[in-house]
Order: sequence, then structure tokens, then C-alpha cells
Amino acid sequence: MAAGLCVALLVGGAAGVLAGAVAAFALQWGLRRLSPRGADAPDPRLEAQLPLTAELLAACLGASGIPAEAAAAVSRAVGSPMRERLAAVAAGLRMGAEPSDCWGRAAADCPGLAPLGRCLSAADADGAPPVATLTRLAREQRAAAVRAAAVRTRRAGVLATAPLGVCFLPAFVLVGVVPVVAGLASAFLAPR
Repeated sequence: MAAGLCVALLVGGAAGVLAGAVAAFALQWGLRRLSPRGADAPDPRLEAQLPLTAELLAACLGASGIPAEAAAAVSRAVGSPMRERLAAVAAGLRMGAEPSDCWGRAAADCPGLAPLGRCLSAADADGAPPVATLTRLAREQRAAAVRAAAVRTRRAGVLATAPLGVCFLPAFVLVGVVPVVAGLASAFLAPR
């Protein structure tokens, strides 16, 4: 809205109001397109908790724990929302539910949890040692978080300069280019 107001004040009159409305709408539309989707995106807290969760599960399983007990122990050590998911998995595994179903439900709406679920489902089903896989998953998730933070930082720089461009570019045109063009036009169009 501030960018639209700036454009309206710079242009002035009815044309300024129209140009300001167009500028405000265009800037709002552009910023909305740059921002991540709210409903489609998984809970960012789950993605942030995944490396620690994978390392804690690896430590529990490395100490000869079984996946149900490891999930219960780690659920008590991590915060929400991972706590609830791991507690539900541990309860399901203790009651004899299929490991792939339990871990699949835990990763249902968060694709980042799918590798964790596959690894632990295989460990529970056929006794495959998951410690190395969980450690690698934690390392990869931390690297992905660093890359995502760098992308957000670059996006913030772009978003911070967009309003400046919307305000200063019309001002530059009106103060710098229009007088030069008007001066040249009057010099060439003047009767001799």
C-alpha cells in the first residue's frame, strides 16, 4: 500500500491514483507469488526437529534398543510436534501394529520424515541396522537446513529492495528523465 501511495503522490491527479492502485496491486501480487504456500507446506518445526530426532534414535538403537522403545525414549526428549508423532508410533508398535503403517502415519503430511520412517520400518521389520542410515539422514537434513536458510536470506534481500525499486524508479523517471525529454522536445519543436 505504501508503494502505491508513493506512486500516486509522485504522478499526481487521477492518473496518479490509477498508477498507484496498479503499482500496489502488482507489488502485492508479486510478493504473494514469492512467499511460500501456507497450506501445502509441512510444519517447519518437524523439519527442524528431524536431525536431532534421527541422531537420538541412532544413539538409542546403537545401544541395542528396539525401535518401539527408542521411539518412546526419544519422544520424551524432543519437543512438540515430533513428541506426539513418536509417542503415537511407540504406542502403535507396542500394541503390535505393522511398523511400516506406524512410521508411514508419522510421516503422512511431512515428506521430510519419510526417509526416517522407511529406515526405521526396515529396522523393525527385518532387523536391518539403522544407525549409519540415521546418522547420514541427520547430516543431510542439517545441510538442507543450511541451504534453506541461505535461500531465505537471499529472498529477504530481494523482498527488501522491491519496495525501494517501486518508489525510486518512478521518482528517477519523473525527476531525471522527464525534464531532459521535455527540454529536448521543446528545443526541437520550437519554431525557428
